[in-house]
Amino acid sequence: MSTQWDLRHRLNKAINAHDVSSVLACYSEDAVFVSPAGVAQGHDEIGWVYQQNFRAFPDFHMAAWFELGDCDNPVCTEWTYTGTHTGPLLMPGGREIAGTGRRITIRASCAAHISNGKIDSHREYFDQLELYSQLGFGLVELDQIDVQ
Repeated sequence: MSTQWDLRHRLNKAINAHDVSSVLACYSEDAVFVSPAGVAQGHDEIGWVYQQNFRAFPDFHMAAWFELGDCDNPVCTEWTYTGTHTGPLLMPGGREIAGTGRRITIRASCAAHISNGKIDSHREYFDQLELYSQLGFGLVELDQIDVQ
């Protein structure tokens, strides 16, 4: 496999080790990270996203089960994310949900574009409803909640 895949595999190992400095070493200084939770740009914001994830799921682990081997750039991978929700989970809008103690198993995919040996664009995709339902939450009609 190419050096792009070597970098993506280094990132996976750093994420599974919860080593934020090694994670950030895989990204360019002005990289953009896009996920269902939002957009982060640059090392400070991207590092913060990973720290929040590791705080909410201290045993977070990602396992690749498919890599698009015919494509070197972007590198495209399908994953399974697992973890136990024991820490606060930051929700869109700033609300935090206390740890539920529930295990999650989430299907995800990503595409990471690499330039000059660093990831400059990383897009993660997963179903937020799949995550929230495994944490014990469901959908509520907007007129049933207090929208401020």
